[in-house]
Amino acid sequence: MDQIKIDSQGAPIESPLHMPAQDFSSKPKVKHAKQGWTQLFARLITFGGATALTAYATHQMILIVTQDNATVLQWVMVGLFLLTFVWIALAASASVAGFIFAGRAGDSSSVDISSKKTVLLMPVYNEEPSETCAALYSMGKELAANNLSEQFEIFIISDSNDPDVWVQETAAVSKLKEALSGEIKVWYRRRHNNKAKKAGNVHDFVSRWGGRYDYMILLDADSLLSAATLKTLAQEMASDEQAGIIQTLPTLYRGDTLFARLQQFAGTVYGPIVARGITAWQGNDGNYWGHNAIIRVSAFAESAGLPAIGGVKPFKGDILSHDFVEAALMRRAGWSVRMLPALKGSWEESPPSLSDVATRDRRWAQGNIQHLAVLKAKGLRWPNRFHMLTGVMGYMASPIWFALILIGIVMAIQIHYVNIEYFSDQPSLFPQWPVFDSERMIALFIFTMGILLVPKVLGLIKAFFHPSLRQPLGIIRMTLGTLVEMFFSILYAPIFMLIHSQHIFDIFRGRDSGWATQQRQHNGTPWLQLVRQHYWHTLIGVGMSLLLYQYSPTLLIWLSPTLIGLVLSIPLSAISGSKSVAKWLKFLGILNIPEEVYAFSIISQRDRFAAQLREHLQTVSIRSLLETDRYRSSHFNLVAEAPLPTPGNPKVNSIIAEHKINDASNPQEALSWMNKQEILAMLSEPLLFNKLTKMT
Repeated sequence: MDQIKIDSQGAPIESPLHMPAQDFSSKPKVKHAKQGWTQLFARLITFGGATALTAYATHQMILIVTQDNATVLQWVMVGLFLLTFVWIALAASASVAGFIFAGRAGDSSSVDISSKKTVLLMPVYNEEPSETCAALYSMGKELAANNLSEQFEIFIISDSNDPDVWVQETAAVSKLKEALSGEIKVWYRRRHNNKAKKAGNVHDFVSRWGGRYDYMILLDADSLLSAATLKTLAQEMASDEQAGIIQTLPTLYRGDTLFARLQQFAGTVYGPIVARGITAWQGNDGNYWGHNAIIRVSAFAESAGLPAIGGVKPFKGDILSHDFVEAALMRRAGWSVRMLPALKGSWEESPPSLSDVATRDRRWAQGNIQHLAVLKAKGLRWPNRFHMLTGVMGYMASPIWFALILIGIVMAIQIHYVNIEYFSDQPSLFPQWPVFDSERMIALFIFTMGILLVPKVLGLIKAFFHPSLRQPLGIIRMTLGTLVEMFFSILYAPIFMLIHSQHIFDIFRGRDSGWATQQRQHNGTPWLQLVRQHYWHTLIGVGMSLLLYQYSPTLLIWLSPTLIGLVLSIPLSAISGSKSVAKWLKFLGILNIPEEVYAFSIISQRDRFAAQLREHLQTVSIRSLLETDRYRSSHFNLVAEAPLPTPGNPKVNSIIAEHKINDASNPQEALSWMNKQEILAMLSEPLLFNKLTKMT
């Protein structure tokens, strides 16, 4: 392997790229190439089809409520129905486009990338280090086995600020570097200041080392890509000089809870058809999901620097859901952003339970709502604005749906008590009842349910004709899996409706989501915590059920799937994280995915190394650094020098930590007096830590 210059902490010598914050108020003078006939036809199917379906359904709803003079509440119901229906119509129409268009798998296998340098870039934030390093180990081993060591490097950029996690992180990285020594380069850097969170972490990397690389493949802490896929991404990028971002379609895998297995089955069977439809209509105006994608580094630095947003909460501050905005800015600057949905060998993991996904969605919801302030940026392409609007509606649809249900209940109570204006000013012998066409309403309900099922049904049919799915899973078991997935989706949907409604309410009250580490492994949620999380869902479900039982038993029957999900929200949340139910279904072959039937060497290799790391990390702690020179040395070999103090801004945490060390009689006493920031400061400064070790 070639010799390169490294700094005192073992990272490569910096090769900076300027990454300025973009100006949303100015429009770059860029000419975009016209889209092909495939994109135009796919857009006609997707948006034309959604418009036609929505127009028909809304017209039917109007006929239902205007059989006689409609009330104000009935017209509000029509408006809310339109807003909710259009999004399910778009999903159905996109799946039809995906059924027609296959999606390009990439045809660049002959492209030479020997002169290109690609970095596998993994930002981490208090993640389980055995999991992240195991994935990187497996990818590194595969790249080396395929003679790609000179074209790829691994770079871990850490924002971890939990001292216990950090010492295990450096220990795991040391083991990773040791295991891949002589095969592929592995670099590590931890920031002392977590400015702008993940986007700021990547910005810092590009600003300091971006000039060293042609491309970067962004990874999440749970990402895994095969060497063949990594090579194809680099070849695709090298073959298209206008390509700025190329996104893969990650497959969910390694789920060992009911919820995770539901998600990964749906992603395997239904996901591809929707992704192919989106790919077909968006063309080069694609989106970016923040991971499992390759990016042209120079283009990213030039055009994707994120500004802080002004205004009021929840919009002001750093952009949280940065990936959509970065894709939009890259496209605004003339670079193409596209997806390769047919490219296999790209994986990620699902949140393990309903509680975990609710926590994640709180941050995502705030980031997506924040995009309302980005939509006004000049020069954005309309598909990118649409991607952002879709993200917003992914959460705003929940309070709209909830409002639609509440209006229905209010109208049922009104009819029961006749607390409306029965007689107008015009002479009439009959009151003005809210009149509905019940037969047409039943027909519209069936039509709506059919539209909801279109992506699932078309995805299942498509899967029947794909040997890669049909052979390992079987038609009967895929069908049974679809029925099980739909059953739980119906029950979980109203719970998500209320969770997302609360998220939206909190966001517009100005409550910040914070930056919590995503839970990727599940060890069970205590019942008391589940009760605290879901008791109000249960109370709302019980309350609505009692009201409808009293005032409208017929509407109670129609809303029963929604109400059952809410009333049983606590046990449903508990079972979502059940590993025993997941194992039982797996034994029956239901909700299986090909990765559980066939052996994938990259996954097996990853799991073996993760087990080895977990065993090793059981011996690693702050105390082991105090007692063992080897552990202490491996940690500080990866620690970058702390920033020098500036006039008027002393290193307060270091100063306090030193005073506590001086006052303590032993290391344990000193550590017990320190807070996390002071311990981090001590773990960042070898001289300060050495003072602690001399007390032992």
